[in-house]
Amino acid sequence: MSLGHKWSAWLCAAVVATSGAASARQPSAPAKAGARMQQPFTAATVVERAKALAARPYQEPRSTLPEAYRTLSYDAYRDIRYRNDRALWREDGLPFQAQFFHPGFLFPVPVVVNVVEGGRAQAVRFSPDLYTYGSLVKPGPLAQADGFAGLRLTHPLNRKEHFDEVVSFLGASYFRALGQGNVYGLSARGLAIDTALPTRPEEFPAFRELWLERPVPGVDRVVVHALLDSPSVTGAYRFTLIPGARTVMEVEATLFARKAVEQLGIAPLTSMYQFGENDRGTFDDFRPEVHDSDGLFVWTQDGEHLWRPLQNPAHVNVSSFRAKGPRAFALLQRDTDFRSYEDLEARYERRPSAWVEPVGDWGSGTVKLVELPTANEAADNIVAFWVPDAPLTPDAPLRIAYRLHWGAESPWAASGSVVTATRVAAGETAGARRFVLDFSRSPRPGDGPVEAVVTASKGQVLHTTVRPNESSGGWRATFELLPDGGAPVELRAYLRRDSETLTETWSYLWIP
Repeated sequence: MSLGHKWSAWLCAAVVATSGAASARQPSAPAKAGARMQQPFTAATVVERAKALAARPYQEPRSTLPEAYRTLSYDAYRDIRYRNDRALWREDGLPFQAQFFHPGFLFPVPVVVNVVEGGRAQAVRFSPDLYTYGSLVKPGPLAQADGFAGLRLTHPLNRKEHFDEVVSFLGASYFRALGQGNVYGLSARGLAIDTALPTRPEEFPAFRELWLERPVPGVDRVVVHALLDSPSVTGAYRFTLIPGARTVMEVEATLFARKAVEQLGIAPLTSMYQFGENDRGTFDDFRPEVHDSDGLFVWTQDGEHLWRPLQNPAHVNVSSFRAKGPRAFALLQRDTDFRSYEDLEARYERRPSAWVEPVGDWGSGTVKLVELPTANEAADNIVAFWVPDAPLTPDAPLRIAYRLHWGAESPWAASGSVVTATRVAAGETAGARRFVLDFSRSPRPGDGPVEAVVTASKGQVLHTTVRPNESSGGWRATFELLPDGGAPVELRAYLRRDSETLTETWSYLWIP
């Protein structure tokens, strides 16, 4: 079972990196829309397409690419580079430019990409003139294709005179974005179906067609529409991208079921966790930590903030967090200190966090966290998503909206202290494990003793302590767990002063 591969993570940066980011001061001819006839386009166009598609039997898409391009090696695919001077809208002085990923390798089924202007949509024509083909590409330039592997948008994100990559859509329904100062890390997906179910394999919906609205001069937002298709579900998506220190994506989706879905994963986030301070495993590595994300954050309707540090388990872990009408959930890279990673190439401290903020009432459901074992940092092994209690059935489409926030800083001010570190070691009691939790400086300082409230689903909690952490201005809480047998133990802890809760709730699954 696989939740997603990191080829797209590397390729988004590597396939086009050597051509450099486009400069707004060097105009050249943009890629032109092809000879296909223009079609009327409105916000309802994709919804109507998705509805009609769901009424027909699913057809597995077939690649029309020559065999040589379907079997390109990783290095050969990286040797195909988009020509910077052919970026769409490069000459037009607009706040965004577009480039298109070459089909082939892991992306053999081309995606049709359209440009929308003045209420009319026209497909962008593939041309080998859009690319340079390096010496590793033995087939040479591709004469023609029915589309592209995906697209990326650039914008003056970090410097006014330089167009940086800010978002990419590449592979199945995967996409990712950056805030200021970030490098690519975790991904989002349009939909997750039957992820980590023991009864059936996971289904990977894919974006089959994209529509890119021409940006408005002087307005720092751009809209991308996507048509999703899979054996079980079709969907119409509208993404409004607003770049900034924390980049925001406003997502609106309408989903249609071809058949009943056992587990529908809404707003899935996919990431990588190999090892960290709480779970180093047996990795013999000079780096202290290796991960794109270090924890799951859940904000419930009643105001509780929950923090679950990630792990790289020996077997698949699936954790569920009941949350009626959640305010938010997220996969965070909370630790942004270079000294925690010491990696001059991967720069894990610059990987963005991603928060899902529901728009409207999502009703009752569950935030699910899936953790898969991984032996290396090349594969995504973490996914988090929302599973509504109400099923998606063919007779009732689902309309849902949410915001995705990408960046280093939370969209909301902390109401209490947060967990900054989790460490696990041998306890003083025979057979016990010691847990050391660091909490940040409190935004609500006060007087009086602070206590740690620790609970365990099994076993005994021993030797609980709390003391100020003079180096951070926060607190350090410690306790020991004496397990009762070999069953997993759910742990929870938070700090309080009298009846006042001072911190978020730390949640942990301890597996002997």
